[in-house]
Parts: sequence; C-alpha cells; structure tokens
Amino acid sequence: QVQLVESGGGLVQAGGSLRLSCVASGRTDSRAAMGWFRQAPGKEREFVATTSWTATSTYRADSADSVKGRFTIFRDSAKNTVYLQMNSLKPEDTAVYYCAASFRGLRVGVWPREYDYWGQGTQVTVSS
Repeated sequence: QVQLVESGGGLVQAGGSLRLSCVASGRTDSRAAMGWFRQAPGKEREFVATTSWTATSTYRADSADSVKGRFTIFRDSAKNTVYLQMNSLKPEDTAVYYCAASFRGLRVGVWPREYDYWGQGTQVTVSS
C-alpha cells in the first residue's frame, strides 16, 4: 500500500504561482512513476505532468501541452516527495489537483487508469 498526501493548494490571482507537494509513504519506490492530474467541476480528470524512471537511471518529465512552459514537475527521492511548480497561473487552471503513483514501469503515463494509487486532492483556485 502507498499513501499519498498532497499539499500546497490555495487561492491565487492570475499570473501568480503555487507549488504543490505530494509526500508518499508506505511502499515507496524511487523508480515509481509519479504524476499530477487535475479535475475541474463537471469535467473528467486530466493529465498535467508526470515523472518516470528511465533505462539510463535518470528521471524524465513530461507535461500536458496546456501547461508546458508554465508548470514543472520534479521529485526529491530522498524525501519521497514529488512537486508541481505552477507559474503564470490562469483561471482555467482552477481544479482539484491529484497526485498519483504507478508501479507498472510506465515510460509516460498520461491516463488515470495507468496509476495505482491516488492522493485525496488539493484545491487550486485562480482568480481573474
């Protein structure tokens, strides 16, 4: 079992920044793929960013086109924590943000069904 706890959400004005954190506990594995997804009211959960282990023993990071250049995902394996740095926030970024973990050896996991564990979510609200 893996427990994921997100934090760092809140209310911010458009153009502002937030950093989300997700701490993993339990069955942790530095090679697990970690992802961020978000879900706005009335919409499906959508991919935001992911970081995964590669064959060359490094991490790769991938993000959705809608957040490229504004959001950055990175992880601190020593702390079992993955972060999502969000800059230049827009009102359309408003959603509940979820952290997820996958132990399936994903190269790039962009679908919720590819992940095994989920956090409870943290609300991000961007005002115009």
